[in-house]
Amino acid sequence: MTGKTKDSAGQKSARGKAVFSQNPHAVREPKDNNLEMAIGHEVRAYRKKLGITVTDLAAATGISLGMLSKIENGNISPSLTTLQSLSRALGVPLTAFFRGYEEPHNAVFVKSGQGVELERRGTRAGHQYSLLGYIGGGASGVVVEPYLITLTADSDVFPTFQHEGMEFLYMLEGEVVYRHGDQLFPMQPGDSLFFDADAPHGPEVLVKLPARYLSIISYPHKPGKG
Repeated sequence: MTGKTKDSAGQKSARGKAVFSQNPHAVREPKDNNLEMAIGHEVRAYRKKLGITVTDLAAATGISLGMLSKIENGNISPSLTTLQSLSRALGVPLTAFFRGYEEPHNAVFVKSGQGVELERRGTRAGHQYSLLGYIGGGASGVVVEPYLITLTADSDVFPTFQHEGMEFLYMLEGEVVYRHGDQLFPMQPGDSLFFDADAPHGPEVLVKLPARYLSIISYPHKPGKG
């Protein structure tokens, strides 16, 4: 080992600074190449779904290996005749190749105090949940639910929440001792906690009330469930 360690967020340098694989300031490829890239991505995805090689697809369509490689890599704009041959060989409609092009990307804006009040398991313990927005699945395949949670003198401790996905907490006001599994975390304004939500978790000691914190839950989108 050279002193470098890895964690779930990315890779750490020898000095302990996190080095992430994704650049948050990256710019997508130019617009005029997006269509070719989208088509190529779909052709490759459908081919792999059928479990066939590029050679198999070339034999089924009469398209050369070189041409197919250029199509799958988004390096060429295929003709409608070529796309029709591909759609027949892959058993998908012609429009399927354009699915990933200009997919809608949603944004949700919620004015202060206008979040949707929800009945969630925590409400039985006097925890007020205000949903700040919701985008289900989309192109990312991930559902994200941001909540503003308020605890008051009427709230009970409830350290046994369990659900799928990951959760991120950011303390805004008050103080609580938050449990995750067999660990306890004293949380004050400005503190954050990121964890696997499958383990039992929740506020165990209400130190200073009222307490408010953001809870952002993310989990894989399951088709047919919103």
